[in-house]
Amino acid sequence: MQHLSRWLIGAVLIAGLAGIGYLWWQKQQPPALAPIAEAPAVAPPVAAPETMAPAPEAAASEPANYPIEAIAPAPGASAALPPIVAEDDNAVRDAVTELLGREQALSFLDLSDFARRVVATVDNLARGHTASRLWPVAPAPARFLVVEKDGVEYIAGGNGERYNAFVRFVTAIDSDAAVALYVRMYPLLQKAYEDLGYPGKYFNNRLVEVIDQLLQTPEPSAPIQVTLMRVKGPIAEKRPWIRYEYADPTLEARPAGQKIMLRMGLRNTAALKAKLRDLRKRIAGRTIN
Repeated sequence: MQHLSRWLIGAVLIAGLAGIGYLWWQKQQPPALAPIAEAPAVAPPVAAPETMAPAPEAAASEPANYPIEAIAPAPGASAALPPIVAEDDNAVRDAVTELLGREQALSFLDLSDFARRVVATVDNLARGHTASRLWPVAPAPARFLVVEKDGVEYIAGGNGERYNAFVRFVTAIDSDAAVALYVRMYPLLQKAYEDLGYPGKYFNNRLVEVIDQLLQTPEPSAPIQVTLMRVKGPIAEKRPWIRYEYADPTLEARPAGQKIMLRMGLRNTAALKAKLRDLRKRIAGRTIN
């Protein structure tokens, strides 16, 4: 199991893709010919009109199923602050620390390139693997815990406690204030999402899709069996616990976000799902069970 102990407010890397095209023009000069006596003058050939390569079609814009403009301000909210549009780490840091508190924000988050980290994390939670080094959150303390019974390893009941502080942090965030900040940052997030490789795609659509997927995380009542993937070689693995996988192939095949939540314990998973439903209602305009 890949080490996925950095968690859920969303992350961001941008695979900045740049293509460079070179146009090569060649002018062929015919060799000079010896003059021929009384040769009639020949008019120079009329140059054929240049044909221009058709411009590439612009990426089709995805319809905004959940338009950011439709997010209603909280009742009694003060006048909306101007959107954050420039890639300014200081502006983002100030806004996030104002929402969360400086100590909390610096304890749990990596605020450098925050918008890019968030959109990359959100997108990758729905995929099979996430690069934890790109996430906008600090790693969970201690190591992944397992317990062995009759030669079979399971996720230890105490493993979820590693995530308790983070879950308390997330669930205590004021949802109205968090959504207001999300709306302020949306121009920056949308640009970061398109720069990630999704031109014309709408980030809020993707966020709602990922939340819906996380809400479908199963909540097995029995201990979850895991298997340590062995690596042969003369050098001992310093952190072998990062290679645990779910023994049940149907669990191992689930998206990265669901596999993270499965490791957090039933109580933490239930608390996060409740928070996700609350946030979804605010950013999508309707609830989901």
